[in-house]
Amino acid sequence: MLEAEAALRALAHNVRAARTRAGLSLDELGRRAKVSKGALVGLEKAQGNPNFATLVRLADTLGLSVSALMDGPAEGRVRVVSADAVRPLWAGERGSEARLVLTTPGAAPVEVWRWKLEPGEEYPSHPHQAGVVETVSVVHGRMTLVVDGTEHPVEAGQTATYDGDTAHTYRGSGTETCHLIMTVHIPPTRG
Repeated sequence: MLEAEAALRALAHNVRAARTRAGLSLDELGRRAKVSKGALVGLEKAQGNPNFATLVRLADTLGLSVSALMDGPAEGRVRVVSADAVRPLWAGERGSEARLVLTTPGAAPVEVWRWKLEPGEEYPSHPHQAGVVETVSVVHGRMTLVVDGTEHPVEAGQTATYDGDTAHTYRGSGTETCHLIMTVHIPPTRG
């Protein structure tokens, strides 16, 4: 419980700081990110439990990675993270889940995600900001990647890459659980 409270406090601090740096009011950030002002007020007070879609919309609007919104203070030169050490940011009804493991630092960060997709379960993602590129590498099982309405089967040992600024969906395929590693390449910040 203490770890969750610390994560929520870090998220509250980071959202408030990013909003202030961008010169946005709560109303304006809410309008741009399509998040209610009440939800933003609660979030900046470290209250509530924002869902994955809300975090993605806020990060995209503020020009940051999701983990930049969630990260606490820097830990040192080397960071080793076990997938089980981070809580899922999305969990499906059949047991699927997505965990943001880490994000590389710098002007053009890369998010590293571990996904588990159960057969037939899917996650529809809204389009990201222009310039975001995603890759999915299937480690075990099969998935169907739907990009702009077109289905692309991706099997164990295969990697797909695509522009994230269009509608896309990740769906478990076949009869086994699909395990995959996803990277989200975020364009350099504009200064």
